[in-house]
Amino acid sequence: MSRRVLVLGATGFVGRHVRPALEEAGWDVRLATRRPGSARERYGDGDWVRFDVEDPRSFAMQDCDAMLYLVHQMRADGEDLIEREQRSARHVAELAAEAGIQRIVYLGAPETENASHHLEARHATGRALREGPVTTIELQAAMIVGPGSESWWICRDLALRLPAMTLPPWAASKSQPVAIDDVVAALVRALDMPVESSTAFALPGPEVLSAEQILRRVAQQAGISPWMVHVPFLTPSLSSHWLRFVTRADIRVARQLVDGLEHDLVVDGEGFWAHAPDLPRTTFDEAVRRTLEVEGAPTGRFARTWERLIRRAAPSG
Repeated sequence: MSRRVLVLGATGFVGRHVRPALEEAGWDVRLATRRPGSARERYGDGDWVRFDVEDPRSFAMQDCDAMLYLVHQMRADGEDLIEREQRSARHVAELAAEAGIQRIVYLGAPETENASHHLEARHATGRALREGPVTTIELQAAMIVGPGSESWWICRDLALRLPAMTLPPWAASKSQPVAIDDVVAALVRALDMPVESSTAFALPGPEVLSAEQILRRVAQQAGISPWMVHVPFLTPSLSSHWLRFVTRADIRVARQLVDGLEHDLVVDGEGFWAHAPDLPRTTFDEAVRRTLEVEGAPTGRFARTWERLIRRAAPSG
């Protein structure tokens, strides 16, 4: 008999990518969103159902064996974001238990001291789900590299649209970006992973990179060598104000993501990958290459013209 998985946040970046992998793995996929009609028109046919984590009572969970919780209210503002995220997670977990769901898999963020408001909301969501009655596996990923990722868009646009840029102190902050293909594989595997109780695993990419290294490596993939100069006074909050002139990412989301850059998001050990050694891992450069191949990037004559502009802007000597 086929098993059914309910995907909360099915129209989001990760939700759209994970659907084909779930179907290929033999899951019967139920797609949850607040607007199933418009989702069907935009993303094609499927078992679309209405579901809102802030008003979660619906028939969406009926006859489901597992759930992917891919919802983050990143566009929400206000000091009550953490409380809202926790409350929603608790309600969803309780209803999942009533519906007979056996496993919840949540995609969260790496733990860090002095976390930003956005990161703390994600941590709180993970804790609420893991403390609930359904066995939950939380996978904690930093920046995900892939078509449609807001954090990727910010890095891509900074690297490919600015011939010269100022680097604030937070550009030295380190993280472990992970490819969307690897995240998808981990999510699918976690649905079946045998665990005795709810737990959390880090989901690191294979390299530890600073924000500056990420920008340089993205630009390099497009044949660009931007001129970068370090400045001592730009905080993440100040930096976020000029992002609206550079990136096509949602500015509210961009500000929250940039606010979380003051501290490293690096974990010890292999995390989840130690429990799934057979799953291949994608290098950062390969993840960028695949993504730019889908999205497009400056190449050829445009790239060479950009390179000449950079050289002219660079100080002599």
